Amino acid sequence: MTFSYPAIFRPLLALFLSMGVLSATEPAPRPTPPLGPAAPLALKARKATLPTVWIAGDSTAAKGGPNATGWGVPFSTLLDSGVVNVVNGARGGRSSRTFITGGLWDNIAAEIKPGDWVLIQFGHNDAGPINDDTRARGSLRSTGDECQEIQNLLTKKPETVHSYGWYLRKMIADTKAKGATPILLSLTVRNEWSGGKVERNHGPWNSLAKSTAETAGIRFIDLTSLIAGAYDRMGPGQVKLFFPRDPTHTGPEGAALSAKLLAAALRGTGMPGLPAAP
Repeated sequence: MTFSYPAIFRPLLALFLSMGVLSATEPAPRPTPPLGPAAPLALKARKATLPTVWIAGDSTAAKGGPNATGWGVPFSTLLDSGVVNVVNGARGGRSSRTFITGGLWDNIAAEIKPGDWVLIQFGHNDAGPINDDTRARGSLRSTGDECQEIQNLLTKKPETVHSYGWYLRKMIADTKAKGATPILLSLTVRNEWSGGKVERNHGPWNSLAKSTAETAGIRFIDLTSLIAGAYDRMGPGQVKLFFPRDPTHTGPEGAALSAKLLAAALRGTGMPGLPAAP
């Protein structure tokens, strides 16, 4: 099945083909099973005998629409479905905090089994307010055990807000307890440029994630640097085509690039089902 790219992206597609970032027969993204009430039924489609790669993240990894496609969509098509399941549990608008407090992490954790892998990527939304009546999703900017007691203006309930590192450590610990392998990823890159270079620094989240991974003794993949390096080589004119809606969310072509870079970085980790090196 051939992936159909809009006419505006076809010159860029030719560039990707020459770079080996995309193949001429890139498969169309498969529908991603939603989490929430429908999750138990959707997850039954997985092959129980195979390991599963789980994705926990925000909209930059989630299914979204054609103007906001997360890397998890094309990434799912890169792995061999005869060797491994892929379940994209990422959800738009979530931070490390609200992914847990909203029950999305519990949906994943309940299904993890020995031999599974969990890719964890948060930070874009952790910069939001800790307490307001519209989002209330921010986490404390540290890896420590400090916390803040609030009366959540959005949920109307008391809540203990922890640090970004605390929420990541919970997901890591829950994954390890199930005999699975957690991997932390740094953030995707926004379409923001300065001095001819794309902006790599989006607050403290990448450094905090790296520090958390090192302390936990797990692998950390600097996806930010991988994507930024590719963007710098392409230049702002070509990269702009990746962002049809806003500077944060990619369309299918930008998501495909991020997925290819991530898959290449995961080679050597032992994760099953990855495509062979070109």
